[in-house]
Amino acid sequence: MAKNMSGNIVSESFQAMPSEEVFILFQRLVQKKLGIYLSKQKRLMLGHRLAKRLAKTNIASFSHYYRYINSPENSAELELALELITTNETFFFREPQHFDFLEKHILPQLNPNKAFKVWSAASSTGEEAYSIAMLLSQHYQAPWSLCASDVNKSVINHAKKGIYQNERAKLLPQHYKESFCCKGIDEYQGYIRVKPALRQRINFFCFNLLDPMEGLGQFDVIFIRNVMIYFEDETRQAIINAISKRLSVNGYLFISHSETLHGLEHKFELIQPAIYRLQARCL
Repeated sequence: MAKNMSGNIVSESFQAMPSEEVFILFQRLVQKKLGIYLSKQKRLMLGHRLAKRLAKTNIASFSHYYRYINSPENSAELELALELITTNETFFFREPQHFDFLEKHILPQLNPNKAFKVWSAASSTGEEAYSIAMLLSQHYQAPWSLCASDVNKSVINHAKKGIYQNERAKLLPQHYKESFCCKGIDEYQGYIRVKPALRQRINFFCFNLLDPMEGLGQFDVIFIRNVMIYFEDETRQAIINAISKRLSVNGYLFISHSETLHGLEHKFELIQPAIYRLQARCL
């Protein structure tokens, strides 16, 4: 139960978001399962994203839904709830300065006899990974490989399909669109789809950044953008430590312009805003 602005007690089922007490329960659950910290400003967002699931499961309140998804027999619903809560919208060539740096400063320095390996470590629905793949296909003739991961299974499945609303491609250069995408028709009017040849170049897989990374191999560049803002400092430090060990010496790390490594222990050199280079192997 909670109070409305008039001070009257109202049922939680009539609210657009959970009470503060119930939100804290969801907050702790998401942090325990995924390491992601939901600030109190996310309470309304959480309510909006879970409202349809409450209706679908015929559950009257957020508190009852919380108990429901924590029952062992409802693990599938828990997974779905976590995916709904943590899905983030993105678009092609977001933060274009990063792609300019990759094209103009990193690629020309590479050894063409050595395979170039990139990891998009929080790839969401795939726009970042496809942006990288388009750039490499266009500007790098030597062998390259690209891995793209996300904790959310549904966004990985979306990424593998490669179908996007035109709005997501507002920063996608026209020559890339013509070379690597098909225009949607009929029921897909207003959409584009990444061509199969490019989709097949990317290894999309589910991965939780809190899990051990030893089996992932080494990379020359790692993009981990717009995700660490959701972690607390202790978790961010653990992720940076693990990420550092996946980078080759002098490899590059890209974070978003809304993020920083300030306050963390690391062995990166700041090259440009949100672009770092590993100087020595982190132990």
